[in-house]
Amino acid sequence: MKVSIRKISQITGFSPATVSNALNRKKGVNAATSEKIFKAAETLGYQQEKTITKIKFVTYRKNGLIIDDSQIFPAMIEGVERQAKELGYETTFSHLNYEDESFELRLREFLEDTNCLSILLGTEMMEEDYLPFYDYKGYLIVLDGWSDEMAFDGVLINNTDAVCQAMEYLVGKGHTKIGYLRGDYRIKAFRYREFGYHRVTGKYRLKMEPEFQITLGTKLESAYQDMKRYLERTANLPTAFFADNDVIAIGAMRAMKEKGIRIPEDISIVGFDDIGFGSVSTPGLTTIRVFKQEMGEVAVRRALDHIKYSGKNVKMKIQVCTQFVERDSVRRIDR
Repeated sequence: MKVSIRKISQITGFSPATVSNALNRKKGVNAATSEKIFKAAETLGYQQEKTITKIKFVTYRKNGLIIDDSQIFPAMIEGVERQAKELGYETTFSHLNYEDESFELRLREFLEDTNCLSILLGTEMMEEDYLPFYDYKGYLIVLDGWSDEMAFDGVLINNTDAVCQAMEYLVGKGHTKIGYLRGDYRIKAFRYREFGYHRVTGKYRLKMEPEFQITLGTKLESAYQDMKRYLERTANLPTAFFADNDVIAIGAMRAMKEKGIRIPEDISIVGFDDIGFGSVSTPGLTTIRVFKQEMGEVAVRRALDHIKYSGKNVKMKIQVCTQFVERDSVRRIDR
């Protein structure tokens, strides 16, 4: 049987208004009275209904190697804000910087606040980074990330299938020597993209040259410098590259053009993310478009479903499909 405020009032002798004010931690109720009311409420098994009016967007910055240079996350935030506003919810923001000396304090403050529906940006998070969140008592959904323990809902990019589509495109253009520009910080998204790369090379039994799988930094400058050093060591290149993201692709393109390598005449490149730089680069970068705002909107709707269907503890992994964008960085070659 549901325990009411009136029942607690009858047991303690305090008025319903006093009981309500105490349970909602309002001022004007002395400590001794509050203690008696809370003790009675606990004994009776009273469960206070919470009215959640806010959605908290939490950015988890592990090292900045991905999110600092990327343009996709502001769009995800915009999607969260827009959808929340349309549905009558306020958006607040929290920033967890793993490299900051105040990280543990900020993390503890977040974990103690259960009055919001929380959307956690998991782009840079590794599996061990999710551990502190396992005991979080509020609702948490991970955006652009996923915990292998399936402890939370998640909204993420359909990474593997998207790369399969890009690789099939390159094979269809006649490319049989396809290299891989892999980011040196192996976030989960990159690992799933690598699965797609190997799935297609295996499907067509393409010859895998180890030297064509090049590890580069994940920032524009580090990708450029690493590719520049690679090109100083060898002139042996594939006919095409798939890059883990557009930032890596654009940095590598700069190094290749400085070396006199023409794109796409000498080598073709496909990126991932469809950031603004790619559409105005020379040549325009063929890439995979991520529906960034829509991902934020989906995360909000899933979070609100948690309220609507309270009591159902089914976890969901929602993968948002992508769109292949053909520009000028790939050419057809004769087999």
